[in-house]
Amino acid sequence: METLIEVVSYLGRGIEAVLGYLETHHWIFGLAALGYIFYLHDRAIHARFDALEKRIDEVRKRLAIDY
Repeated sequence: METLIEVVSYLGRGIEAVLGYLETHHWIFGLAALGYIFYLHDRAIHARFDALEKRIDEVRKRLAIDY
């Protein structure tokens, strides 16, 4: 039983250390989240430009066939 209490105590200390680190270094995770949001936004913009480029190519092909 004493060993079980020691294991639970070590786990609690570990969780407390992790939460303490997050409290003092939360800006690191904020920058990571901001970078990920920028990455998703950049992917969305590139997807829109790719779709627009495909449409333009289709229009050019149709105009080339017509003439």
